[in-house]
Amino acid sequence: MELLDRYLQAVKFWLPKAQKNDIIAELSEDIGSQIEEKETELGRKLNEADMGTILKQLGRPMLVASRFSPQRHLIGPLLFPIYRFVLKVVALCYLVPWILVRIVLMTFDPRYRAQHSGGSLIGAVASVWGPFWLTATFAFAAVTIVFAILERAQAKSRFLEDWDPRKLPAVRDPKQISRASSIVELVANAVFCMWWLDMRSPIVLGQSAIRITLAPVWPYFFWGFLLLALATTAASAVNLLRPYWTRFRACIRLATNLIGAALFCWLCKSEILAGISAPALAPARALEIANAINLWMSRSLPIVVVIGVVVAAFDVHRIVRANTTDKQLTRGMTAGGWPTSAMS
Repeated sequence: MELLDRYLQAVKFWLPKAQKNDIIAELSEDIGSQIEEKETELGRKLNEADMGTILKQLGRPMLVASRFSPQRHLIGPLLFPIYRFVLKVVALCYLVPWILVRIVLMTFDPRYRAQHSGGSLIGAVASVWGPFWLTATFAFAAVTIVFAILERAQAKSRFLEDWDPRKLPAVRDPKQISRASSIVELVANAVFCMWWLDMRSPIVLGQSAIRITLAPVWPYFFWGFLLLALATTAASAVNLLRPYWTRFRACIRLATNLIGAALFCWLCKSEILAGISAPALAPARALEIANAINLWMSRSLPIVVVIGVVVAAFDVHRIVRANTTDKQLTRGMTAGGWPTSAMS
């Protein structure tokens, strides 16, 4: 039945969120009836090839999901779930970071604010809001045109109807943690800690001809990042031994990521590079280089903020998913005494 589970998972991905569970329950019952009829006809249990034949007759998961969607005109029911999904990806991966970067620049970069706002709040809002809607309209139009062309091509060639159910992705447990990723995190954090211990002094390369001096605030960053790396190492070790997400561990991951993002934001704004000296480098030129490095670190703040927001969003989603799964598990135990997974 693994092939059936994979098929239902693929169909569920493209269904409207509010109706997913009801539609999947109905579809699962319908397919189960077909399986029983086929097994009665053959006088044996179905093998993978038999199951693949039944699922192929039902159609591609996107096609099946499209039958439960309202009819569209420009983008037909077959491609509309993909079209909607691509629009969400464009919004989350392009438009949201785009506007966040400009808001952070307008808030924290006085030079950028003076160049684009004219020194007024209305000018600042207009300089962000106007280009955002222009960009959003262009992105929406481009995606719509591409899918309208695909819709016409699909109507003529039917290229989406030729598929193999056995190539569907395996059923994935959303609470499962890959042991490979935990091992990579452990090794990476161990290497980082060993290297980071040499960074305790605010004087970098002090024994060579080139001398780089960090600001007096550096010890705070040193101990902050070191403690954060140790905490992440401990969490990775626990995840390696018990490879599934719980609400507590998901909250710990959110907290460490938020602390790391806050430290990076502070680092970008702290003018951490105090000075550079080298035998062939004039003091004025050294000061100019140090100021340029601090300036570019400050300008990278919007990127750090956007990355931090995206990572935090994924962490919050993981917590909500773990909480939802735990509630479903509790309801199952209340109704039947033990969850199905515990009896298998």
